[in-house]
Amino acid sequence: MKLLLELIRVFAILAILGIGGGLLLTGLYSSSTDTEPYRWLGGMAVLLLIFVLYRNKLQFSGWYQGTGRDKLRRPITILLVAASILLMISPFILGTLSA
Repeated sequence: MKLLLELIRVFAILAILGIGGGLLLTGLYSSSTDTEPYRWLGGMAVLLLIFVLYRNKLQFSGWYQGTGRDKLRRPITILLVAASILLMISPFILGTLSA
């Protein structure tokens, strides 16, 4: 039962933070029509940030208490956050290169 509750919690976190991050990036990307084909890269960035947030903070406050609940190592966290920042700015870069 606790596993099912945690799964529902994960989907709720994905939905709430994913929609919120998507709305923020949509407002940011709407300033240029050249970024339109590359908006999906921003969505991937949001998913990466949600993954890092869940693995480093949110998994320890849920219902599931099983094994394997470790934080991401610091270099992996830095790499994933840097990759998500690069993915967030890449629609602007790709949009100017293709224009």
